[in-house]
Amino acid sequence: MKAFIPKRIVLVLVLVFIAAAILGVYKNREYVQQLPIGCAFKAKALCAAIFVSGRDDKTVEREDMGFNNLFKLFKAEINLPEKSVTCSFLGTGIFKRKAIHIDGLGPILVSSADEKNVLAWRPKIIPAEPAYPEKIPWPQGDLMPSEAPSANIDMAKIDSAVEKLFLENSPQKKLYTRAVIVVHDGRIIAERYGDGITKDTPLLSWSIAKSMVNAIVGIMVMQGKIDIKQPAPVQEWQSASDPRHYITPDHLLRMSSGLEWTEAYDEKPISDVNMMLFLQPDMAAFAAGKPQAASPDKEWRYSSGTTNIICRIIKDKTADINDYWNLPRRELFNKIGMRSAVWSTDARGTFVGSSFLYATARDYARFGLLYLNDGVWQGQRLLPAGWVKYSVTPTPAAPQGQYGAHFWLNGGAGVAPEERPYPRIPADTFFARGYQGQIIAVIPSCKLVIVRLGMTYDNEWGMEEFIKRVINALG
Repeated sequence: MKAFIPKRIVLVLVLVFIAAAILGVYKNREYVQQLPIGCAFKAKALCAAIFVSGRDDKTVEREDMGFNNLFKLFKAEINLPEKSVTCSFLGTGIFKRKAIHIDGLGPILVSSADEKNVLAWRPKIIPAEPAYPEKIPWPQGDLMPSEAPSANIDMAKIDSAVEKLFLENSPQKKLYTRAVIVVHDGRIIAERYGDGITKDTPLLSWSIAKSMVNAIVGIMVMQGKIDIKQPAPVQEWQSASDPRHYITPDHLLRMSSGLEWTEAYDEKPISDVNMMLFLQPDMAAFAAGKPQAASPDKEWRYSSGTTNIICRIIKDKTADINDYWNLPRRELFNKIGMRSAVWSTDARGTFVGSSFLYATARDYARFGLLYLNDGVWQGQRLLPAGWVKYSVTPTPAAPQGQYGAHFWLNGGAGVAPEERPYPRIPADTFFARGYQGQIIAVIPSCKLVIVRLGMTYDNEWGMEEFIKRVINALG
């Protein structure tokens, strides 16, 4: 007589076997430690794609997560009424992470301990402006001029350069370019989108958001609420005997605080940036708790953690949490027509200024124009006089003059052309730049702003060559 084994038990045994096999295979490579990260990444990415960008979840899994087979191990449960996505290992509940979309704040990763509190948030976000962008001329709105671009511009060359960014010539190296915009002398002269993406699709910034934090700090400086040269008001560093006490907001903006940090998304065991972004409810506290590895200004060390410390400083300088949540829209986004911008927070309500802002390509271009025009928007000064110059002044400790104050640089005038990061494009080029090839390039000498958004896994999509081709086409 054959023994009867219930199907449920068989399923459990199969899952245990698969899990054991996976854990055994990857143990020596320390991949096991990446499983909670992968689960959280998938939950957050799907939540953003569905409830912010309006994209299809299957497309997101294929394109946004196709670079790592690890994501196939996590089953996603999408709750449309709650606006949430829950992921777990093989649907077993192991490594379960949940992302909840809060209107006005975007997708927020929560643990079981934080879920109830976050669901209770009721942010009163002011309306996005302008209300009818299709009736208002660019750049404040979306009404484009009817006249053709200047005859001096070789549009065929520009169109060819843009076209190249959307060609997938290698199955092994996908560009996944989603959006390209070229703005010359304040006017859009080229604009193109990938499949499923339109001018109205908000897309993830990654570290482009850091440059937005630069703008918010500038606004707070102009309002007299932050002094970038005084010790940063960080509660963990208030003791004069603490070596971190003398870190200033300037040090944080320039990535020269000296705080210990590892910034690598694929590092094993878990890097600081992955631990912060995907496992910590209070990201600023995690970053502020790092020990001092070097004296301020002595070492340049790229750190998403320092940006989130700045975001908490800004929060502490506002009247209340709702005032803080409205600050970017009230003081920046609405003033330059960035209607689509959504800035995600952590589970403590602090903006994840390092990584998680969502906006359309046109809105990223508007931000670039603000900096091209020295912080002035349609005659109104939004950033302090001299703030852009400060932001693009090379940090002494940064190699090749490649970093300013939350902006990437191309060396500047003090660096020999052959020693610049990108020797074939102008020295005055500066960038808001993010993971997987996100970029806002600002080139004052050419009156250019270039936006490129995509999912290029190794970040290499031919940026220097593209910018050079565009400049050559200007005549």
